[in-house]
Amino acid sequence: MKKTTSVFSISIVIAIVFIIWGVVPESLLPRYNLKAVSNAVHSFLIDKFGWFYLLSASLFLAFSLFLIFSRYGNICLGRDGEEPEYSYMTWFAMLFSAGMGIGLVFWGVAEPVSHYYTPPTGEEATAEAARLAMRYSFFHWGLHPWAIYGVLALALAYFQFRKREAGVISRTLRPLLGARTEGGLGVAIDTLAVYATIFGVATSLGLGAIQISGGLHQLFPNISNSISTQLLIIVVVTALFMLSAQTGLNKGIKWMSNINIALALLLMLFMLFAGPTNFILDVFTSTIGTYLQNLPSMSFRLNPFEQNDWPKVWTIFYWAWWIAWAPFVGTFIARISRGRTIREFMIGVLAVPTIFSALWFSVFGGSALYLEQFQHAGIGEVMNEKGVEIALFFTFEHFPFAPLLSGIAILLICTFFVTSADSATFVLGMQTTKGSLNPPNSVKFVWGIIQSAAAAILLWTGGLQALQTASIIAAFPLAIIMILIVLSLIRSFQEEVTRKAKKPIQ
Repeated sequence: MKKTTSVFSISIVIAIVFIIWGVVPESLLPRYNLKAVSNAVHSFLIDKFGWFYLLSASLFLAFSLFLIFSRYGNICLGRDGEEPEYSYMTWFAMLFSAGMGIGLVFWGVAEPVSHYYTPPTGEEATAEAARLAMRYSFFHWGLHPWAIYGVLALALAYFQFRKREAGVISRTLRPLLGARTEGGLGVAIDTLAVYATIFGVATSLGLGAIQISGGLHQLFPNISNSISTQLLIIVVVTALFMLSAQTGLNKGIKWMSNINIALALLLMLFMLFAGPTNFILDVFTSTIGTYLQNLPSMSFRLNPFEQNDWPKVWTIFYWAWWIAWAPFVGTFIARISRGRTIREFMIGVLAVPTIFSALWFSVFGGSALYLEQFQHAGIGEVMNEKGVEIALFFTFEHFPFAPLLSGIAILLICTFFVTSADSATFVLGMQTTKGSLNPPNSVKFVWGIIQSAAAAILLWTGGLQALQTASIIAAFPLAIIMILIVLSLIRSFQEEVTRKAKKPIQ
């Protein structure tokens, strides 16, 4: 533990305090339990600063697109002429698995069906509601979230690999804050990033355990979909990802990421050709068009005159969630992107995951909406009765080889689970050892135990949603920090281009 920083010890104390706070029964602290306080703070931020989240996310997307076409696009994230560490396929697999793996499997059916019965505008369960359901699913998992991840990842990669700074978020602000990034202000910024990462990932681990449990119960009715089953799943998967974490980035995470992509493609292709293929491809094509056509209006939609809370419940919640996840995903993407140019980096981070997410929602969400609209399958009713985690497995029951599909899906969730948790221990290790590219196994072990313990304890006590809300609160100060990072990058890019222009020709 000699390589750890003060961020490590402070973050552990904060994590333990929040876990204890979440375990305390509501009856003992009726007004000041974690759920009540986090909900109150979160509601205040969403109500008063929803506009800020929308503007911030759109700013990050605009900046990302600007970099692709700007003169800064040729700058290398490393020494000039340095070759990338990973092939394109491995790079895409690793960044995607860490970024949205479990979420896509969890919401691939559930989100479009939810929007179908509760659309942002108009009547429910109509053709227009189905079109809006697919469009907003593309929107929530498309360019905006990956721009959020991309901006922070770019800053970390640029300052660490090109400017030789420590690979922590505070050092990306050196052009603006100078030496203060090495003092108390820097420690506060990095601790905030660790806080968001710990609880964001712990929440996802809990949700992953819930869906695995639901899938096992659907596949094997004798296995109960209960807290005890979910806790056992967390124990088993923790053992797996801790073993993977000890092997390092180039073995465990790399191999698991490639397995994830292979399983995801296998499942998606089977569903595409076993389901209403023409309908799915028509949905993909038409929704891509309406998504791009309506991107500006969706990006700034708040419904102030209708007093409709739909944007707050979905879009603003998502933007806050992605911003809270940015330190985790951004640090990991930065670590695997050395040697890419800024243009290559931004095109890859924006385009590839967005297209894959659109295909995923078209195949799974499109199939579910086809069943709902034309065969009255009752997926929405099952979601209301048994929970959203059952939606995917209930949809499989309308296709050939349903048990096999459910089994592959459970395996996919498990591998995404392992990869996300493994990546998180790696990132937390980096964030608490001054950006070490290969953090000690002992540090990763500590963070792995804390993540799993937080997920298990709060799942047991019903505090998982409170933990998710508590992690999202970090998005507000993180959004401000990311805006400063954009300014810091622009200043540093300008200085580099000016310096090159003044350099005499040899």
